[in-house]
Amino acid sequence: MAELTVLEEKLAEVLGLAMAAKAATDKVAALTDEPDLSSALGRMHDEADETESRCTEVAGEIDGKKTAILEKARETKAEATDMMKTYLGEDADALDGFEFLTMAEAGEVGHWSVLGKLNERARRDDVQQLVDWALPIQERHFQAVLDGSLELAGKEDPDEPS
Repeated sequence: MAELTVLEEKLAEVLGLAMAAKAATDKVAALTDEPDLSSALGRMHDEADETESRCTEVAGEIDGKKTAILEKARETKAEATDMMKTYLGEDADALDGFEFLTMAEAGEVGHWSVLGKLNERARRDDVQQLVDWALPIQERHFQAVLDGSLELAGKEDPDEPS
């Protein structure tokens, strides 16, 4: 297996997080009955799918590294999925789901920002185009799930036993 550079490993991580995001948005959508929140999760799922495709395309442009990048991405997806399963147990509700997504989306924003910073020295046009496309989407996702969390929290009775 080819050895990955720091930049290639970070590309693999954002790819794996996009893969995991599809499952996470599906899981949280199943927890909510709010049509606007479900619709937002559907858009996020579709954008995660597009992100996965674009990342895979860039990985394919890195000579001899696509297989190693995809393997690392699958590892990252598995780790993120395990975190989701731990956080969203059998008694999880929509608020729990949106709180989890808030953490996950913040992590994605961080990973994309780091990839962009690493690329300042690597100067790969394909990676820069990918970051320029994906980072604003991830920032929008973070804000959407934070807003969803606050909307759901606003409907909770703070004095009710949990």
